[in-house]
Amino acid sequence: MGIREFFKPRGNRFIKLLEEQAAKTVEGLTNLEKYMGNNSKENAEAVHRIEAEADEIRRILIDELNRTFVTPIDREDIFSLSRTIDDILDYADTTVDEMYILGVEPNKYLKEMAALLSEAGSEIDLAIQRLEQHPSVAAEHASRAKALENRVERIYRQAIADLFSGPAEVGHIMYMLKVRELYRHLSNAADRGDETANVISDIIVKMT
Repeated sequence: MGIREFFKPRGNRFIKLLEEQAAKTVEGLTNLEKYMGNNSKENAEAVHRIEAEADEIRRILIDELNRTFVTPIDREDIFSLSRTIDDILDYADTTVDEMYILGVEPNKYLKEMAALLSEAGSEIDLAIQRLEQHPSVAAEHASRAKALENRVERIYRQAIADLFSGPAEVGHIMYMLKVRELYRHLSNAADRGDETANVISDIIVKMT
């Protein structure tokens, strides 16, 4: 690659790739929510496939970042935003994978957390779509994503409390160990959603 190509602006390209990655995350979280509703192998496989597709988009973004000097927003922010979005979908994929391996059926807490994560993913997607042209609107969507993370955390604490209030029997203890990890995965996904919203807010401050 020549020096001129290295310095050539690729602003819209990065925004487009971030939008594509966020859209894949919404698609993956939607299928996670569906899986929690019907325990369908089809939805589980969809989450795996979409996560792999999102990883490919991220690889392309990182390659573009390594080959570009001029970026529309700070390089570190582009990298961080892409990474946190990627983490959300990674945890969704791990959740489905472990539910299958451990033979755990969806319960009401898993369903509620997955539904809120799906909403948060949509808010993040909208925030990134509005980031370049309408930063104040993007900030509103980021704030909503953070509020949804707080709701996930409340359900997580309630779910853990309910789990540990069960009978001290071997069967329940085994179930408790399995489900606790699944709750943690979804809580971690929500944390990454909160981190994504923070990165978006930081970008908006720098832009304005």
